[in-house]
Amino acid sequence: MIDTIYAATMAAYNRWQNDNLFGCADGLSDEDRKRDRGAFFKSIHHTLNHILWADLTWMSRFTTSAPPPTPHSQSQFLHEEWRALRRARTTLDAAIEAWAASLDPAWLATPAPGRWAPRPYAFLVAHMFNHQTHHRGQVHALLTAVGASPADTDLLKLP
Repeated sequence: MIDTIYAATMAAYNRWQNDNLFGCADGLSDEDRKRDRGAFFKSIHHTLNHILWADLTWMSRFTTSAPPPTPHSQSQFLHEEWRALRRARTTLDAAIEAWAASLDPAWLATPAPGRWAPRPYAFLVAHMFNHQTHHRGQVHALLTAVGASPADTDLLKLP
């Protein structure tokens, strides 16, 4: 499955790509970020909210941090104000990097409890990073469609 090096690499990739997409989205008006563009979560803003919500949810399952205050059905509305969303994303990205840097290989191999059993935590960590990448790809496409120029997303170009 995965190891601690994978988790640390993907945490760095997560931060790098969020900086990329949020930086591009900063150049748009609030109206443009929130416009329904036909994506699953409708807009750039709402898709970024959903990614944050999911990351908060997974981190609450992996650590002692609190889950997000909204249910899944409202995940796209976690932060209506852009600066609050951006601040929350930056804070969580730092927490994900610190968490990934401190992972214990034995924990990754431990079977997860409840509905995820008997999958190991490593499987769920891989899922979290895969989910981020999936939805960031949607945001990248939405930004490109409005004329923004997000940077390359190739993992091989991770600084």
